[in-house]
Amino acid sequence: MNIVEKLTAKDDKYACTLADKIISESLEMDVWYTYFDDFSSLLNYPKSLVRNRAMYILAANAQWDDGNRFDLIISEFLMHITDEKPITARQCIKALAQVGLAKRQYIPMTLSALHSADLSKYKGSMRPLIEKDIVETERKLTNSTFQR
Repeated sequence: MNIVEKLTAKDDKYACTLADKIISESLEMDVWYTYFDDFSSLLNYPKSLVRNRAMYILAANAQWDDGNRFDLIISEFLMHITDEKPITARQCIKALAQVGLAKRQYIPMTLSALHSADLSKYKGSMRPLIEKDIVETERKLTNSTFQR
């Protein structure tokens, strides 16, 4: 079973545990970066929980991206700011803070995408939460640009 099959397994508990392990290890070392393209292929997976996993794994691996492979997926990643599932939009927005801190060249593009995000499709109960996430990510990214 390859890494994509494992992360998309019907057993969500297993897949989530594996994703957590990959994220944790990726924060410390680059052992999972070789699977970057596999993780990227999950950004548009039909199941939102899989998309969430992929975003957090990719964000954790952004710091190891010396080959700038993230350049090929950043636009696709940013599209999930307004994912059809509000919880996935929230996960994306939070993950973008980590991506921006690792790959500062994406901060202007990310801030622009966050600022122009059309949240009108989200129900009233979710919209304030997404707006709060956007403000928090914007704050983290803006503060990081002044700490150079």
